[in-house]
Amino acid sequence: MAKQLPKRNLERVGQGVTGACVALVTLLVLALIVMVAQKGLSTFIKDGVDVVGFFTGTDWSLANVDEATGLPQTGALPLIVTSFAVTLLSTAIALPIAIGSAIFAVEIAPSFGKRVFQPMVELLVGIPSVVFGLIGFHVVVAVCKVLFGTQTGMGILPGAIVLSIMILPTVTTLSMDALRAVPDGYRQGSLALGYTRWQTIWHVVLKSALPSLMTAVILGMTRAFGETLAVRMVIGGAEVMPASLLSPASTITTTLTTSMAIYADGSVQKDVLWSLGLMLMGMSLIFIMIIHFIGKKGAKSHG
Repeated sequence: MAKQLPKRNLERVGQGVTGACVALVTLLVLALIVMVAQKGLSTFIKDGVDVVGFFTGTDWSLANVDEATGLPQTGALPLIVTSFAVTLLSTAIALPIAIGSAIFAVEIAPSFGKRVFQPMVELLVGIPSVVFGLIGFHVVVAVCKVLFGTQTGMGILPGAIVLSIMILPTVTTLSMDALRAVPDGYRQGSLALGYTRWQTIWHVVLKSALPSLMTAVILGMTRAFGETLAVRMVIGGAEVMPASLLSPASTITTTLTTSMAIYADGSVQKDVLWSLGLMLMGMSLIFIMIIHFIGKKGAKSHG
């Protein structure tokens, strides 16, 4: 029989292995942040692109180079506006449906919610983005053409509708978990005081679960903000300031996927695209910090 290590040595081996895993993950995250930051900041430090003009300019065309400055048109404001518009509109569409579904599945029909509804919703998570994009292109865009009489049917509204369907499973599942985490004693105490079921849900359950519900919303917005393929198929790909919800536009992610393979490494255009990637990473970090802040506030409010 193989000789067994003493318990103290076995604990040291376990601590060493798990510590090495933590160190590896930390190094990967730091290396990713440093690499993206280095390449993204080169646009302003090495190439001399104006920071204010980058964030506030409305002309974006990396193919058109100004002969005087030798720099392309790098006004990223249309991409920023479109990205936030699609994200906020998709969240506004998905949130009421997700919260209403979660309330029904947890508070009204918990047996149906746990056995049937939640597994059915979780199946949507595994559907590839391209499938949502195809459905959006052939159904949502076609419906927008008929209803609004537009030429292409593409724009922010179709992109937001497709994104709302994509983030719906995430927000719904996390909302159901948040409502289930509310202690039953809160419900029983409210009913004992004479509150109706709907008064209990509105004034007690939802209020108690609010921090976790906010986390679900932020996570849904994070996915919507970074989604690329499905949005690219229905938004139109025009890198201009959107005139309406049904005018072709482009988000930060769609511009990155369209242009990244065109330009050579080290060029001004490639550095500008890395700056867009740095902006995306910064927004993701902000969303994560908001989630942690909400979690801490929720923990304090619950003692």
